[in-house]
Amino acid sequence: MKRPAAAALAAAFCLLTAACGSSSGTADDTAGKAAGQTSGYPVTLDNCGRKLTFEKAPERVVVMNGASVAEVSTLLALGLEDKIVANQQGYGRSEVPGRADAIKKLPTGGITLNGAGDIPREAMLGLRPDLVLSVTSYGYEQKNGFATREQLQQVGANSYISPQGCDDDPSKMTVADSYRLLRDMGKIFHVGDRAEKLIAASEKKIAAVSGKTGTDKPPKVMVLFASPTGKTDFSLVFAKGIVNDILAGAGGVNAFEDSAETLFANVSKEKAATTDVDALVVIDASGTDAEAYAKQLLKEFPQWPAARTSTYVTLSDSMYLGPSNDLAVKKIAEVLHPDAG
Repeated sequence: MKRPAAAALAAAFCLLTAACGSSSGTADDTAGKAAGQTSGYPVTLDNCGRKLTFEKAPERVVVMNGASVAEVSTLLALGLEDKIVANQQGYGRSEVPGRADAIKKLPTGGITLNGAGDIPREAMLGLRPDLVLSVTSYGYEQKNGFATREQLQQVGANSYISPQGCDDDPSKMTVADSYRLLRDMGKIFHVGDRAEKLIAASEKKIAAVSGKTGTDKPPKVMVLFASPTGKTDFSLVFAKGIVNDILAGAGGVNAFEDSAETLFANVSKEKAATTDVDALVVIDASGTDAEAYAKQLLKEFPQWPAARTSTYVTLSDSMYLGPSNDLAVKKIAEVLHPDAG
């Protein structure tokens, strides 16, 4: 996500379990493992203008922080947790039972993050990775003290940037990008069948929800983070990005979509007060209390339709790039269209 927005997020909230990806796989998976996971290789894919080639499945994966959990959650959803030698991602909360705890149990590599909030160059090279994952191109910028993609290539490590991260701008991100991340990891690790099963299940669940929420006047929704201080803060209200696609699937629209062309809008209290907000989606993370914050906002802005009906939902990782967007769609739809069943 764009800086300084990502830095603000990291400061604000420090922002699938193996069971979800515990499918034993197909006969092709088993055969691939018996052959040292070399059958089906080499694998190549284009990533932000760079051609990545894998002669075998990566064995030493480093997951950079990037104020994200998309990459580590995707690996866990695919049952690839044993490939991770250092993970710096984690919100401490998740809609998926057990996911947050599963992430906490992953090795961190004993890394001290640098001033830019991620793995410094020398520490990265010392981890001897064969694959490094970063949510955006920011994670490979030398000026911020990170190992560049070229430096990683020199030590035999491929480097991957997640969908919509090439230009460090997630404002155009959709749920399809979550599926692309799953497919890319499935291809790299030769577990494409697992990725396709997860994608098909997610698409089916979202379609089932969307089919019940049709309305000529979709509810207007404010999506924002729970304030770490507890004070009213509209400086990081979502305007664009994957949240809008999730809201559409749930039969809603972003009340502040036109407030900015970037991912976030800085909304004044006056604008918030004069906007019809039919529902709140408050995003929870480490060190915040989304439930309390939602109730506080509804009390502070009694003119909102959401306040009169007490319509809100608290979420965390399912609202971002990652393998569980269908959970966010379902939970939001349940409060926006309770009669849809």
